[in-house]
Amino acid sequence: MANKKSTRKQRRQPINYPGQHFMHNKSIIREMIQLARVSKDDTVIDIGAGKGAVTTLLAQKADKVIAIEYDRDLVDVLRSKTVACNNVKVIHRDIMITHLPRHNYLVVANIPYSITTSIMKKLLNNPMSGLQRAVIVMEKGAAKRFTSKVVKDPYVIAWRMWFEIKFVRDIARTNFSPPPKVDSAIVKITRKENPIVPPKDYQIFWGLVDDMFRDPWLALDQALLGVFTPPQIKQLKRNLGIKNDLPVALLSATQWGIIFDTMIQHVPRFRWPKLVKKKIDQYFG
Repeated sequence: MANKKSTRKQRRQPINYPGQHFMHNKSIIREMIQLARVSKDDTVIDIGAGKGAVTTLLAQKADKVIAIEYDRDLVDVLRSKTVACNNVKVIHRDIMITHLPRHNYLVVANIPYSITTSIMKKLLNNPMSGLQRAVIVMEKGAAKRFTSKVVKDPYVIAWRMWFEIKFVRDIARTNFSPPPKVDSAIVKITRKENPIVPPKDYQIFWGLVDDMFRDPWLALDQALLGVFTPPQIKQLKRNLGIKNDLPVALLSATQWGIIFDTMIQHVPRFRWPKLVKKKIDQYFG
């Protein structure tokens, strides 16, 4: 019998994602809620809700709180702590296979560090989602990468067409249990009132970025050549305010918008780069 119990225990899913460090400083959690401008009209999602430190404070401010947690034991703790909160729904599920609301929502969360990029992609890759604002605690290195002027990942460029992503501040390791081995930071995400690219055109823009961003240090002239003719490139660089060449990693969000608008207006549709089905599934699946 003991062997059977051991076998069942071994087959059980991991307790939680590696890199889960639970926030216990209530003043920082209140700061996060204030940064997100949570009100009684809002639905707010807490990703990796853990023992409910963020969830319970959100319940005091929001209309509805959706607490998503993967660890079965922590789900029991969450449900116990929020049993009197009629506005809290606890979901025992992997965030990566959880369907997010179609209506408008916010995110306030201290997310598992090991899947930071995956969570950000789930939230931001499709601008037709209901995400309006988010305040997220994450590993500092990832926070710097998502907000740097030098962009090395094409998805970060795509996110910036529709969302402002701001590095707010560092957080000391002593504010977590267990303390992480890496530094942490708060990142604030806000949907742009005037997006650089119309959200309905998101797959067209993704095709352009995917084509041009084969290498972040690829020279702009070379990156543009697959879509634009040499005379168009010459005029486009004037419009971008670029006299010499530079790598695509140094283009600003505004400059990417100019490139996209130029393609839409002056390049025949058959020359627009398109995402293959595999990448559509990868980015938006």
